[in-house]
Amino acid sequence: MCDSARQAEYDSVAVQDGRIAALGVPDNAPAVDSLDAAGRVLMPGLVDCHTHVLYAGHRMDEHTRKLEGATYEEIARAGGGILSTVNAVRKADETELVRQSLPRVQAMLAEGVTTMEAKSGYGLDTANELKMLRAIRQMNRQTPMHLSPTFLGAHSIPKGRSREEYMDELVNKTLPEVVKEDLADTCDIYVEKIAFTVSDMERLFSKAAEAGLRLRVHSDQLSNMGASRRAAELGALSCDHLEYTDDSDIQAMAEHGTAAVLLPGAFYFLRETKKPPIEGFRKAGIPMAVSTDINPGSSPVVSLQAAMHMAAIFFGMTAEEILMGVSCNAARAMGVADERGSIEIGKRADLTLWDLPAPEFLIYQLGGLRPDHIFVGGQAA
Repeated sequence: MCDSARQAEYDSVAVQDGRIAALGVPDNAPAVDSLDAAGRVLMPGLVDCHTHVLYAGHRMDEHTRKLEGATYEEIARAGGGILSTVNAVRKADETELVRQSLPRVQAMLAEGVTTMEAKSGYGLDTANELKMLRAIRQMNRQTPMHLSPTFLGAHSIPKGRSREEYMDELVNKTLPEVVKEDLADTCDIYVEKIAFTVSDMERLFSKAAEAGLRLRVHSDQLSNMGASRRAAELGALSCDHLEYTDDSDIQAMAEHGTAAVLLPGAFYFLRETKKPPIEGFRKAGIPMAVSTDINPGSSPVVSLQAAMHMAAIFFGMTAEEILMGVSCNAARAMGVADERGSIEIGKRADLTLWDLPAPEFLIYQLGGLRPDHIFVGGQAA
């Protein structure tokens, strides 16, 4: 288990068949190949557990509107926001989606991210949601990084459709096709006044869990609709955003082992002022993860290190909390902690080697930091 960001100090790590085989190997142990770390810092590959990294186009014009005072909700209700990206995604074929998105993935890999979640959610009909998930699968073949696909068909209500009608399509048509093609590990939903309800979440989660998908939720970003506590009761791995989370939500998340995924990039880019209840999560012992929320509208932040820095400055998280938040706790929020997120015997050899005085340097310096070596499954990336 990863109980601390500080692991025991070992002189060496042995890797065999892509997994960590031993820690503290004797100097005379046989090896096919070896690398002298020369006193550098060895860390697990970083984990970015909440991203919308696959999309087409950009929303630079909306950023200008935000700078002039328009709110996220105002832009969304005017037909912008998510729906403008939906139009761009629908116009792009699978190959074009990969072409535009892969550079973002490669930039994250260069920073030491070896595992990343990637959501659909900009298709908003069966054909285009499936196209997005197939594009994520194609990207997985073109990068050494592991991309974990999440079905987020319930991201926004398509123009010209009622919420009820669209939910029927998601539950009765899209989700079964996702499962049939084995296109996703996880099912997510955005519960908010401008999106879906707790009842919608209950209906979708019931079918998704029945099909063997993990469950996650976007909750409490702009208001509190009771989604976090209900998602925890339904077995969600994580609740994400959480600016408006209250004590009853925290209690439910603690009781059910639900992780809190914090997204300081969106907080920063939307110029929010209400912060997630970090001290409440801390006191309740809720595992906190930190993620980029890479997306074209509310968090065009293609840097987990930037998100780490923001988590310290804006949310008051400690360096240890943040380091755990981009490693073992992030892996836990994705449901992959048995394979990734820490340096333990038997886990995948996703490792990064840094010329730093200590891991905390990643939270201290903003920009200009890259690992000297990145290994994914024991292979140099």
